[in-house]
Amino acid sequence: MTKRIVVTGIGATSGIGGTAGDNWSNLLAGVSGARTMEHDWVEQYELPVNFAAEAVVRPEEVLARHEAKRLDPSSQFALVAAREAWADAGAPEVESERLGVDWATGIGGIWTLLDAWDTLREKGPRRVMPLTVPMLMANAPAGNLSLQFEARAYASTAVSACASSNESILNAYNHLQAGLADIVIAGGSESAIHPITMASFAAAQALSKRNDDPATASRPTAVSRDGFVMGEGAAALILETEEHAKARGAKIYAYLVGGALTADSYHITGNDPEGKGAARAVRQTLEIAGASADDVTHINAHATSTPVGDPNEFVALQTVFGDRIREIPVAATKAATGHLLGGTGALEAVFTVLALKNRTVPPTINVDEQDPEVPFLITPKPAELGAGDQLAISNSFGFGGHNAVIAFRSA
Repeated sequence: MTKRIVVTGIGATSGIGGTAGDNWSNLLAGVSGARTMEHDWVEQYELPVNFAAEAVVRPEEVLARHEAKRLDPSSQFALVAAREAWADAGAPEVESERLGVDWATGIGGIWTLLDAWDTLREKGPRRVMPLTVPMLMANAPAGNLSLQFEARAYASTAVSACASSNESILNAYNHLQAGLADIVIAGGSESAIHPITMASFAAAQALSKRNDDPATASRPTAVSRDGFVMGEGAAALILETEEHAKARGAKIYAYLVGGALTADSYHITGNDPEGKGAARAVRQTLEIAGASADDVTHINAHATSTPVGDPNEFVALQTVFGDRIREIPVAATKAATGHLLGGTGALEAVFTVLALKNRTVPPTINVDEQDPEVPFLITPKPAELGAGDQLAISNSFGFGGHNAVIAFRSA
């Protein structure tokens, strides 16, 4: 028997807000999180890109001092978002053996790893912290959340580059469907605005170089797009079976109705220009959701603002939706938040859920002239989604050829 899976709590922290509510209101207001970085290392290493969408609320400002000291920023962000989501869900009473954690990151504890390397080189092995490995490991956020919430059903980590969060959300869906948990804390976090990642992405010609105007640098679907903007933060969703949620009188934001993973097997960093893998992921998602392409009323696009990625995504979606793709309201929210890598799918899932709840399509900012090769139906201002049943999908595609698509239905 297929179970109905619901979203009962959300939390988020990013370059445009320290809570889910602030993120949503600033997204609708057209706020950009991209700003010039004020770090000595930007000038020290002569980085060609000097801006990013850094989190506006630093996690160490929210967490207790002893917590922040023992956690890499990727885990710090995770704890902030998950606590907000848990409180938003009403801090549900659930048996530990029925509570799971499914968390994602694309890179993990890079700050801990490289800070420890600097310490080793400069001060020797005796000065390296004993907690270095537990802090840097990619599964640290999931493990720390499991400890925080006494989640003993399971704790899992997805590391699939920019598709990671959607994979974790889908994994949570499958665990709930299988009856292995009643509630799962799902989401993703990333804190990789670091000299080495900034330098590497810039060398790969992946980042926008608009140092003179960071706020408008991320411009998905625009003719003038020249790369993505690095972002950071985390987002969390409390997912549970409808039966469990209703039994405790929980509010329901939306239904998580399916998702799918596929692989391009095309290139380690580039996606398939024909969009075959992405199209299959969308089709499989709709099949699992018991829906057709005609049922989709909103899309949160991956849309990173890269010259190649945006048109490839359009090709993939046109394969599924045909000419109707030009009529489906699309949001490209990375224009505001930057790209959170492994955390980006979770943040966009929160935005998709809120779009359904509030019947509002978020704006896509910074599009001065839309590329005719990427003719998504976007708007610079919030748009009404409409009454009645709504079905939305959210896309995430990652280095390595990972494709992850999830679908939500209005409550």
